[in-house]
Formats: sequence, structure tokens, C-alpha cells
Amino acid sequence: MSKVEEILSSIESLSREEFTRLREWFYERDWERWDRQIEGDSESGKLDFLVKEALAEKADGKLKGL
Repeated sequence: MSKVEEILSSIESLSREEFTRLREWFYERDWERWDRQIEGDSESGKLDFLVKEALAEKADGKLKGL
């Protein structure tokens, strides 16, 4: 049995409360990874095109307020 299969089997045996706790832990780790990726992309300039697009939209009077 692979490590993933073992983990999946263990997850299946969790109580509702334990499963909820694991799910929340997993979501938090996923968001942390996403935040690090966005931060890295921003620092590296990969998202500069978004700023340029927004500035162009603003210059054209097409930028909508929130």
C-alpha cells in the first residue's frame, strides 16, 4: 500500500470532528501556499501586466469602482 493510500484509509476512519479539523488544516495550508505563490509572482514581475491593464483602463475612463 502506498503512503497516499495509507493516508486516505486513515482519513476514512476519522470521526466527524477529526475530519473537520483536518479539512480546516488542509484549507489553511492551501491558502498559505496560494499566498506565497501570488507574493512570489508579484515580486518577480509576473503580475505587472495586470497593473498595466488597470492603468490603461483608468486612462481610458473604463475603470469601474468597487
